[in-house]
Amino acid sequence: MNLIQPQLGLFFWTLVVFLTVFFLLRKFAWRPILNALKEREHDIESKLQAAAAAEEKMRQLTAENEKILAEARGERERIIREANDAKERIVSEARNQAQAEAQKIITNANQQIQMEKNKAIAEIKNQTADLAITVAEQVLRKKMENRKEEEALVKSLISDLKLN
Repeated sequence: MNLIQPQLGLFFWTLVVFLTVFFLLRKFAWRPILNALKEREHDIESKLQAAAAAEEKMRQLTAENEKILAEARGERERIIREANDAKERIVSEARNQAQAEAQKIITNANQQIQMEKNKAIAEIKNQTADLAITVAEQVLRKKMENRKEEEALVKSLISDLKLN
């Protein structure tokens, strides 16, 4: 039964040791521990606020990136549209220049053909005149009295002449 009932001396000394330890801990340990806990709580709170600020900044950056991407897509579409327009314009200009050049070449060819034709006609006229003079000269040299003989001579002279 002695074990269950505390003795007064043991109770007193346990109380003295407990109060001494309590005051020593309060003076030297609890304040630093509480201060450390408050500092840690403050650090955790500031880090949570910094994380929330960083998260908000990330949202803003993501929104800005989306906006920049949308602008870049729009710019790309505009550049592609301008390039296609420029291509169409260049192709059209090249086609028009080619048609103008072809027309110029055709005109020059027609002019050369006309010049060659005129040259050939003039040469034929010259050869015809030469033939007529040659025939007339031979007819006059022979001077025949009969008209039928003259015609026969002219026909034979014409058939004997070589045409170029």
